[in-house]
Amino acid sequence: MSTTTTASVSTHILDTSVGRPAGAVAVQLSVRSGADGAWAAHGASRTDDDGRCKDLPALPEGTTHVRLYFEVEPYFSTRQAEEQQDAPRVRDSGVFFPEVAIVFAVTPGEHYHVPLLLNPFGYSVYRGS
Repeated sequence: MSTTTTASVSTHILDTSVGRPAGAVAVQLSVRSGADGAWAAHGASRTDDDGRCKDLPALPEGTTHVRLYFEVEPYFSTRQAEEQQDAPRVRDSGVFFPEVAIVFAVTPGEHYHVPLLLNPFGYSVYRGS
């Protein structure tokens, strides 16, 4: 059992269309206290070559909800990502999901690892360990 009074968050992104980590994706962390509280920016990072954000700050005391915002359009718009994709490009917009925002509730003292499984036409998330 954890003895800390704040929660912590980590994440990583796997591009499931190629079975590889998605590197260099900007991630923003926002927090709020209470379901009706205002969102406050709390940290930002970028996924490393292994698709992980290892430097997100601990959450402030009183945080009840977290929002992870992933800027995925630049990742899918790069030449490298295009060359890796087996699926056809979306016509007109270029990227079907230009951003992904995940909101979840937290409890003090818990760690939340939230992986993003991503491809050009869909995504899923889960609470990892």
